[in-house]
Amino acid sequence: MTDAISVDISADIATIARINAVPAILQVICETTGMRFAAVARVTERQWVACAVLDTLSFGLQAGGELDVATTLCHEIHSTLQTIVIDKASEDEQYCSHHTPKLYRFESYISVPVFRTDGSFFGTICALDPNPAPLKGSAIQPMMESFARLLAIQIESEENAQRTEQALLQERSMAEVREQFIAVLGHDLRNPLFAITAGAELLAQRLEDDKSRAIARHIHTCGRRASQLVRDVLDFARGRLGTGIPLNMQPCPDLAEGMRHVASELQGVHPQRQIVLDIGVLGDLRCDRERVTQLLSNLIANALVHGDPDGPVMVKAAIADDEFVLSVHNRGRPIAAQTLGQLFQPFTRPLADEPQQGLGLGLYIANQIAMAHGGRMEVVSDAQRGTLFSFHLPLDRPETRAGQPTSS
Repeated sequence: MTDAISVDISADIATIARINAVPAILQVICETTGMRFAAVARVTERQWVACAVLDTLSFGLQAGGELDVATTLCHEIHSTLQTIVIDKASEDEQYCSHHTPKLYRFESYISVPVFRTDGSFFGTICALDPNPAPLKGSAIQPMMESFARLLAIQIESEENAQRTEQALLQERSMAEVREQFIAVLGHDLRNPLFAITAGAELLAQRLEDDKSRAIARHIHTCGRRASQLVRDVLDFARGRLGTGIPLNMQPCPDLAEGMRHVASELQGVHPQRQIVLDIGVLGDLRCDRERVTQLLSNLIANALVHGDPDGPVMVKAAIADDEFVLSVHNRGRPIAAQTLGQLFQPFTRPLADEPQQGLGLGLYIANQIAMAHGGRMEVVSDAQRGTLFSFHLPLDRPETRAGQPTSS
């Protein structure tokens, strides 16, 4: 119990030390009363500890110094919760024979209780001097009681600030742990999946009978699908649990080539569908090439799954009005208004009649990539025009969202 009390009081001393108004309060008290010792004390049933001191009397007490609480008048204030004012202790009817004035050799004394904002007792603001002083009936008592109320507010404010700071430090620490976990998880999952897909691809090339080759190709396809799911889960974890999707920002003169490659891959998976590209001159757009092509892949895949199976998927990329715009358009059933506002949330899909593969993270990850670049995603959908997803990236933007790692 004693150790817990000591820890609490040490924290209270530190709190008072951080309140800039306390030295000024003690200075005003001393100048107003003429007394040469003033202090803010933390008082419990068992302890009297100075939290802040102004001593021109050579009383010999500093912040952190302790008095036997039973020898102090603050001990009585702890019990009565009332202010004590003494003009001249040797002539005071109540305190002329009291042990405290004799022990500490003072004549004038004032001490007011300090309550926390929740009403609990904190301690006192007190002042004393060997010389008498006209304190009773003056403005000094209400002034010090006002200081006590001000101090209570400052204590609460400082403690709230400290709790917030500790929470931020803890969150930063947890964020570092989460980032490490995500990195290890990605490494431990991707390595065996790479071995599976590479091995299946090699088998498909070397096996002679059609049935065995078909099995190997199926293993290869499943491995690639699992790798994509792992990538999506890791990106989701970075977006929700870590510091966000990391970027490798640099000029990308081959961005158009990368987008054509993505479209070609998806065309190969969906040979019955038509993907039409309209890619303008992009120059050396500064972005993360792999992430932008990943965004495009997610948008095209979404259009292939949810768009009109007989209609084309239109992809357009251009720079106009000082921004890069990458859009994917498809015909088909419009997205319901109540669903439209939730599309970029994780595990959300447009309503469909048939069960769908995947985790519903594609549009969420696309949106995270857009925000990490300092851009935005937009979507419009109606029966006349179809559905259009577009990524807008201003050219004169801060390169990345706060906290996003970059390299060049």
